Amino acid sequence: MQGGADAGGFGPGVLPFPQVRTEPQVGFERPELMRILDLYGRMVAAGEWRDYAMSFGKDAASFAAFRRTAERPTARIEKRPALRAKQGMWTLYGEAGQVLKRGHELAGVLSVLERKLLKIVED
Repeated sequence: MQGGADAGGFGPGVLPFPQVRTEPQVGFERPELMRILDLYGRMVAAGEWRDYAMSFGKDAASFAAFRRTAERPTARIEKRPALRAKQGMWTLYGEAGQVLKRGHELAGVLSVLERKLLKIVED
């Protein structure tokens, strides 16, 4: 070893991957994300959605689904834990940014989109 480097090849007190983010961020738990991605897959199969984006901040996590990549999202699902005790931490926004549904349970909020999927299949 040269220059007093430790076994990892770094000097004393140097971390290879320093913690950059100091504030906590909101994210989706695995069952929540699986439920959202399952719906996304069914909407892609129906030809309604083609792309998605996720955003994670200190106050909220968001999943946006797009019909085309370059336009605004067709639907946006937002998890905001600070609203858990009030109207519910889950919100579904429409294409124009209007609130379509709020709730305490993800399944209830996603039911609006799942009903739309059923209508697509019936036609």
